[in-house]
Amino acid sequence: MTTAQQAIADFLAELHERGYAIGTRRLRGHYLTEYLEHALNALRENDPGAPLELSAEELMNLERADAWLAAAAAGELRQRNTLRGPRAASAAASERSRIITYNVFAAHLGTPWRLEVPPNETGEHLDPEEAAQIIRTLAVRRPAAANEPTWIRTAALAALVAATGRTISELAELDVPDLRLKAQPPQLLLEDGPVELDEDTVRTVRRWLRQRAAITARLEGSDPGYLWIPTKQPGNPRRPDVELPPLGARRATVRALHAAHRRLVLSLLGRPLRLGELRTSHSS
Repeated sequence: MTTAQQAIADFLAELHERGYAIGTRRLRGHYLTEYLEHALNALRENDPGAPLELSAEELMNLERADAWLAAAAAGELRQRNTLRGPRAASAAASERSRIITYNVFAAHLGTPWRLEVPPNETGEHLDPEEAAQIIRTLAVRRPAAANEPTWIRTAALAALVAATGRTISELAELDVPDLRLKAQPPQLLLEDGPVELDEDTVRTVRRWLRQRAAITARLEGSDPGYLWIPTKQPGNPRRPDVELPPLGARRATVRALHAAHRRLVLSLLGRPLRLGELRTSHSS
């Protein structure tokens, strides 16, 4: 009989083999470890002499899951303080992630129990599976009126936001050499160290690099190396006499990156979606 601890380790190893982003694996591991520790602590309290081990199937008992979620909702499992405690906005998003984590782990184990997933009312963070589905949509569905380079740049940026948990402002200053896509595993170098990139993110980023190369090829060897560059020349109708720098010679502004994302999401999903909602969070 597989122990709960071994089943969690096997599950996380499978996610790694399937190319899940490191943020997703970290989130799942965090919540499953928290769940197991809560269940074991309950065993100690009810029967000090009980063996401190659970099988994978015993862990998934719905009463244990309900007790874990109730403790989290009461703020007993919070690892940091907030001004509003367990009523903070992140609590609702974290509850959804806990429930989805339980469900995907239950599916991995083949156990029949599932928990009902509440609606995402706060809009603060999407669960990694939800974010991944939206990112795949952004990467494969091009709106009819969309400029192809802008579309692919937007999809690549969204993928990096989800994979790294960083904001657009942090990612906007990246240069092409910050990407180490040939490394094993592929990485993005940030100020505080490298971040591992999953296969889907790498694939989407490579598509943007090809689009970017087609733009910077017109610079005749003077590529400045900025990762995010404008994809079309805006022009200056108020000052037609002012010559703008050639396309690809300057960074895309944070404002332009946000605007492109808003347009693409509204075209594809019919509703707004902030890039920040794609960032992984388990700080409840």
